[in-house]
Amino acid sequence: MITLIEQIKHGQIWDFHGGVHPPENKHQSNQQTIQSAEIPSEIVLPLKQHIGTTGQLLVSVGDKVLKGQPLTKSDVLQACPVHAPTSGEVVAIEARTIAHPSGLTDNCIVIRPDFEDTWAEKSSVDDYLSKSPEDLIDHIRLMGIAGMGGAGFPAARKLQTAHNRTEILILNGAECEPYITADDRLMQERADEIVQGAEILKHIVNPKLTVVALEDNKPEAIEALKTAVMGKDDILVQVVPTKYPSGGEKQLIKLVTGKEVPTKAIPAAIGIMVQNVGTAFAIKRAVIDGEPLIERVVTLTGTTLKEQSNRWALLGTPISFLLDKHGYQPDKKLERVIIGGPMMGFTAPHTQIPVTKVTNCILVPSKREIEPSHGEMACIRCSSCAEACPASLLPQQLQWYAKDQNYDKCEEYNLFDCIECGACAYVCPSEIPLVQYYRQAKAEIRTRDAEHQSAERARERFEAKKARLERDKKEREARHKQAAENRRKAMEKSGDGDAIAAAIARVKAKGEQGSAVAAIKPAVAAAIAKAKAKQAEAAVAGSSEPDNSEMSKLREERKRLARERKAQKEATTDTSPSDSTTDKKDAVAAAIARAKAKKAAQQADAPTSESSEGDAKKAAVAAAIARAKARKAEHAESVEPTENASSDADPKKAAVAAAVARAKARKASQQVDSQDTADVVVPSENDPKKAAVAAAVARAKARKTAQQAEAQDTADMVESSQEDPKKAAVAAAVARAKARKASQQAEAQDTADVVESSEEDPKKAAVAAAVARAKARKAAQQAEAQDTADVVDPSIEEDPKKAAVAAAVARAKARKAAQQAESKQLQSENTEVQAPLIEEPSAEEPVIEDPKKAAVAAAVARAKARKAAQMQNKNEDE
Repeated sequence: MITLIEQIKHGQIWDFHGGVHPPENKHQSNQQTIQSAEIPSEIVLPLKQHIGTTGQLLVSVGDKVLKGQPLTKSDVLQACPVHAPTSGEVVAIEARTIAHPSGLTDNCIVIRPDFEDTWAEKSSVDDYLSKSPEDLIDHIRLMGIAGMGGAGFPAARKLQTAHNRTEILILNGAECEPYITADDRLMQERADEIVQGAEILKHIVNPKLTVVALEDNKPEAIEALKTAVMGKDDILVQVVPTKYPSGGEKQLIKLVTGKEVPTKAIPAAIGIMVQNVGTAFAIKRAVIDGEPLIERVVTLTGTTLKEQSNRWALLGTPISFLLDKHGYQPDKKLERVIIGGPMMGFTAPHTQIPVTKVTNCILVPSKREIEPSHGEMACIRCSSCAEACPASLLPQQLQWYAKDQNYDKCEEYNLFDCIECGACAYVCPSEIPLVQYYRQAKAEIRTRDAEHQSAERARERFEAKKARLERDKKEREARHKQAAENRRKAMEKSGDGDAIAAAIARVKAKGEQGSAVAAIKPAVAAAIAKAKAKQAEAAVAGSSEPDNSEMSKLREERKRLARERKAQKEATTDTSPSDSTTDKKDAVAAAIARAKAKKAAQQADAPTSESSEGDAKKAAVAAAIARAKARKAEHAESVEPTENASSDADPKKAAVAAAVARAKARKASQQVDSQDTADVVVPSENDPKKAAVAAAVARAKARKTAQQAEAQDTADMVESSQEDPKKAAVAAAVARAKARKASQQAEAQDTADVVESSEEDPKKAAVAAAVARAKARKAAQQAEAQDTADVVDPSIEEDPKKAAVAAAVARAKARKAAQQAESKQLQSENTEVQAPLIEEPSAEEPVIEDPKKAAVAAAVARAKARKAAQMQNKNEDE
């Protein structure tokens, strides 16, 4: 049976499913040689120009770089370093738009060339045949070689995967995409170097057969390659029919070997490795010449260009620079710049996008050359896409699932077998952009898988940590257990084990005993101990019921102590009346002391009066003061025997008697004050200034008397409220009376202010005096009404608790009688004073116009108003 390699050598060609034959349009750009590269004014190098990870930056802004100097580095095969295409200065490292279907931005190194094009030190391999495949793979990685066919897969990674697994090495020169002729011109002009690259690849992967495959529409390239491989039996140039997409990796493998790559597998799984002819050329320059991948061949084509050809372009060269070199004139109706060919390329957002390692063509067609899409229409289920699919997929089903975001179904229908060749979209009569749906669905699935893998790694790390902690815990417990066992054995050997155990037992016993003692009182604990002892004795003796006599005795003792405390409390309560009587005697003594203090103050004023013997008016004042002293002395003598006599009586009657005595004392004081006022007013008739002074003295004395009376009433009320808790109600009445007293004092003060303000006008003074007298009479009536309301039924005296109330009533009656007597006396005295001074104003008679008499009348009126207010307040307090 003929082997596969023999079949290939005999020129056996297979076919793949589907495929299309679009217009080639290659003759516009493959008729001229490749033009040399030119240095632009700015170079923009994306950090990631391949499939894989991004390397680590080696430069910063402001650094000077040389041509071929590495700008990034990485220790993994999945990353390709980036090198400086020319010498210059790094002016920025920032985000710029990159050549990608999404039109997104990425980090880029911006270099300003110095146009000297100075090379850095080159690192070539003189004798690569003496080097191991691993060393050559690492050297290729450091040179930044990536797949030049359009996918951009790192060459080093692919070589490592195919190492010692490859039977057939295929160099892909098919270049099936319309308009693109970069590989065609490279094979025509650099066929020898491509074959040298193939020799290096053979040394690394050691295949049984190396095949250079290209379409039959490239006769010049076919002839050049055959000439280059002449005399090399292990390298074969294989021509395949022109059919799109014969340049696809899986499709070319099918054409050359007849084998199919399994789903979700790579060609290395079936012993085949495919590399682009441009990648082979770059490997030759990296290994033999020591030049990294810093430039590539780019096809510039389209009817909007004056010159269509291929050009060497430095990586990072802006597309606008290349278009300007070829006389670009944008179409006014539809300006388009396509990166790649018309089948697999994408439209760039602007012309400042840089050239990268995978940029093989820049197509700028006119509107007539390539008509724009008229818009997506509904699928008509014609199955043309399924017939044209080179991967034998169902494009219409994939489009439905991708549009519905049913990614599980997309994977079930082998979405990742799609090579995004665009054959399905090319034949679709509804102009549905199928490839765009597939690209988006692939990106979503990759993102979802990446998140799932990240979560899975996190779960594995968590479980590993949990297992490690559990293992450490068990090991720690085992160590502690072993240490305890070792200590126990050591104590047993030394004989100290029993002593230590006994000490621990004693400590525990003491702790339990201390806690029990702290929780139980000593007496109770003793009783409990006795009871327990007796119970134990009873149990020993066989008694069925324990003896609780000790506990009974303890309870009886507690009851006895409680009774004694109660009796002491009652005895204290019974002796309280005598204490209250003593307190009342103390109050009477305090009142006598206050009276004596007043007397001493008056005696101190007496010499002042005596010193004015030359003045008759001052003599009259002195006489009035003497009379007042006499009256006060008489009242003081009458108060003391009354109090002493009442101290031996019944406690209830003693309280009433004390209240009566206090009322009489206050009455005597008031009578003295009123007499003093009358005496002072009389001699002031002839002098208005002295009359005003006398009136002020009278007001001061009246206020002083009111304050003393209020203080005494408050003390009496407190004393009475202490005798019985029920007398608290009386204290509340006092509080209310004080509130009324405050309002009455304010009213009295207002009246006095009115009278004072009217002293300058005699008529107004007379009116004010009349108003004051009316208010005085009204206050007296209210006080009388209040006294009548406060009278309590005498029957309450039978109740000891209500004795205080009866006493208060008695005191109120006493004060009322004293006030009536006093008011009569004042009226008689005032009549004598006022008769020559003022007459009662009437409607027919005019008001007296004497200023001196008006002032005296006003002073008298103010004195009466204050006195009436004081009496009313006293009545309310009682």
